[in-house]
Amino acid sequence: MPIFERPPLETLTPARERWTPLYLEHGRIEVDDSSVKWIGADRTVFRLPVASLSVLMLGPGTTVTHAAMKVCAESNTPVCWVGAEGLYFYATGIAPTHDNERARRQAELACAPGKRDAVARRMFALRFGPDVPVEGVAIKELRGMEGRRVKALYAELGAKYGVTWKGRNYNPDNWELADGINRAVSAANAALYALTTAVVCSLGYLPALGFIHTASMRAFVLDIADIYKPETSLVAAFETLGLAPEAKEDDVVARLKFHIEDRRLLARIPTDIEKLLVTG
Repeated sequence: MPIFERPPLETLTPARERWTPLYLEHGRIEVDDSSVKWIGADRTVFRLPVASLSVLMLGPGTTVTHAAMKVCAESNTPVCWVGAEGLYFYATGIAPTHDNERARRQAELACAPGKRDAVARRMFALRFGPDVPVEGVAIKELRGMEGRRVKALYAELGAKYGVTWKGRNYNPDNWELADGINRAVSAANAALYALTTAVVCSLGYLPALGFIHTASMRAFVLDIADIYKPETSLVAAFETLGLAPEAKEDDVVARLKFHIEDRRLLARIPTDIEKLLVTG
């Protein structure tokens, strides 16, 4: 019977100070000798510092024991089940937090129309920057402004990195019909969503309770991830395809990891969420 000493809550590393996500595929995770161990299909074996990871992303061909999941939960480390290289997001295991205060505060803001709109405006302000006023502008109009901003951003990135951009057009059920840049953008965004979901869950917020997005079970995740796309996932996609037009999705995700680390995203997301969800 594997033995693992549950770490005291006050000793757990906060989300903002953890490592970037660890993606694993084709192997098994189990607890052995009081630690979590990865056993790869290629016979690679190494120990996983789960208490220091922001999220453990499990790709195709992975299995995990009950004991290993228990350790991740007790270490407040989210586990996400994803497609190859994070291309699809299937499910997440929710880790325990101190209490549900953050979830209650989020629900209070989301359920009051005036407060919900105030949070949405703060989110739009982060997207648009200080030169675009959002106060007094209807949320519907702000959504339209955001759509135009993103469309212009795609064209700008295409011109900057020499990538032909014909518009956002892809079908996940017919993946090969999409052009390279659309596949690259989708792969990078999916990985960013997985990371954002992990941070949101580990902090005790509710992924489904959004302010700009409302219809998705990851509405709040989309609200938060969209703030950082221009400096992370979109740049990673266009930059990678600009350097190597035949680059694969895993090349894009590797470049995304660099931008996540360079932009200190894990330190910024918790702080930005706290500023967005103020009740005063």
